[in-house]
Amino acid sequence: MHTFWKEIAATSTYAGMEAAVRRALGPSGFMEFTRFDHGQFLKKAQSATAPGSTQRIVRIVLGNPLIMMAMATHVHDAGSYAPVTLLIDEREGGVRLSYDTMASFLAGYEQPDALSVARELDAKVEALMVSAAG
Repeated sequence: MHTFWKEIAATSTYAGMEAAVRRALGPSGFMEFTRFDHGQFLKKAQSATAPGSTQRIVRIVLGNPLIMMAMATHVHDAGSYAPVTLLIDEREGGVRLSYDTMASFLAGYEQPDALSVARELDAKVEALMVSAAG
């Protein structure tokens, strides 16, 4: 990410910035900004033999700055919600994937153009989750 931000800072045009973003995107059309291993905290609080001691929780922050821009053009507050968070929660009963939809965040702004982009984003995130779930 450090290299990405340096490259973005070095661009002087929209075209240059867009090209830098596109190079950073993965096949899903997203880039991973960061991840948090929440499970490491639970492991320290539980004994190794306790039920759920194998529980893993990972929060991944991902997105596409070009999609964020398309929403923020209409609703600046979209920048508070993008990039988005996926939560991968592995426990004894299986793995759960969680995601709060962008459309739910932007619905209250009653801005149809931003909401349209948000729904497209949600569809892409949901497709990624389905693909990841195999």
